[in-house]
Amino acid sequence: MLRLIDRAAKTVEWLVVGLAAIGSLIIVVQMLWISYGVFMRYAIGRPDRMVTEATALLLFPVALLGLAYAMREDSYPRVTLLTDTFKPGLQKLVLLFNGLIMLLIGVFFSITTTYATLRAFNSGASSEILNWPRYMFWGVAAASLIVFTVYAALRLLQIALRPPPATQKEADDGMV
Repeated sequence: MLRLIDRAAKTVEWLVVGLAAIGSLIIVVQMLWISYGVFMRYAIGRPDRMVTEATALLLFPVALLGLAYAMREDSYPRVTLLTDTFKPGLQKLVLLFNGLIMLLIGVFFSITTTYATLRAFNSGASSEILNWPRYMFWGVAAASLIVFTVYAALRLLQIALRPPPATQKEADDGMV
């Protein structure tokens, strides 16, 4: 069973890395567009109104595109001063609780953003200046959060099915 979950997690990781790559490409586009906006405003004296709205609209989905990748890289801040003193079994319990909280948050926000995507699509709402459909931004956020939730569930199952490590070194090497 654990081998099947490990394989599923590796498969989902391709999607996780792909979403993070898309997010980084969008950041490069934003960087260039903002530089253009600054040049137009201060060098030419004709500010571009689209730059501010586009940057604001793209900020939300970009933040969520890397969410699962941060989990993959174990990049979430964690204070382990107290938990490092726990026995391996109790450390595993803390990891399970942490994973469950992340999964529940992912489920909540996945449902919320999916609902927002459907409402934006059905209403035909668009941005004020660029007239970009709002469902595109909500859709990217919903897809990112769904991938995060699936990945969080797989990671939680991996932690639950692995026996607690015998030593702290084993915990550092393979537990998370």
